[in-house]
Amino acid sequence: MGAMSWPTQDELHEIRKIVSEMAGKGREDVRVVVSPYRICPLGAHVDHQGGIISAMTINKGILLGFVPSGSTEVALRSGQFKGEVRFRVNENHKSRQTISKGEEINADKSSPSPDEFEWGIYARGALYALQSRGNHLAQGIIGYICGSEGLDSSGLSSSAAVGIAYLLALETANGLTVSPTENIEYDRVIENEYLGLRNGILDQSAILLSSHGCLTYMNCKTTEHKLIRPPKFLEDQEAEPQKGYKILLAFSGLRQALTNNPGYNSRVAECQEAAKVLLNASGNKEVEPFLCNG
Repeated sequence: MGAMSWPTQDELHEIRKIVSEMAGKGREDVRVVVSPYRICPLGAHVDHQGGIISAMTINKGILLGFVPSGSTEVALRSGQFKGEVRFRVNENHKSRQTISKGEEINADKSSPSPDEFEWGIYARGALYALQSRGNHLAQGIIGYICGSEGLDSSGLSSSAAVGIAYLLALETANGLTVSPTENIEYDRVIENEYLGLRNGILDQSAILLSSHGCLTYMNCKTTEHKLIRPPKFLEDQEAEPQKGYKILLAFSGLRQALTNNPGYNSRVAECQEAAKVLLNASGNKEVEPFLCNG
């Protein structure tokens, strides 16, 4: 990616304008969460097996403009999707897995309607994650979310970027102080427990732990991580990030959200089955079936 600044002032101005009109408040009251996409030189199907991954964020991603709603209500609009998502932070939210099993919807209507089911689930999932870990939320948000044009569902972890954006907005509106490590866990709850995906912690870790121009290294079994800075390409002179190397992102033309792709969970199961075979062969039948335990 080029080294151009993101987000641009025009992008920030437009988001603040939209949210101020939605909420009837001044543009100076609008906060904007910047949640970047990521690339991973090493990571696909490694993280959920407790392996070592590398990743870095790029200068494209998700922007979420918001203001506290002044009540328990959450009202959201999207730059990519139609409709408006509405719910309250004092509702009890069921996981998508429970809803999809056909269980009765609560009288408080906390389950999403079919129209908002797809793009609204990450906001509801963020609330679910915070509630499930004992956080009390009394303040909703009025917000507008949009992603970098043409890059949603393209393999750059837009889903984790969206989940983190909602977590940070709800935490800020409710005065919660949450560490990056805690938010890595909260986003795992969104994807593993609320949505039923069996992915690992690579994506949200890259987004929350990365630093400009650095490669993030993480051991997904121990969660140990560090930043690897670019080497000095010229003697006695610090190389500017991105001047000593370039990274090419090639889009295949295929888009598919993980939530609509049952093949992903199947591949996770295949990895665990392979781990089980290897562990059994080595006499370690009692060890949890992850490839990192082989």
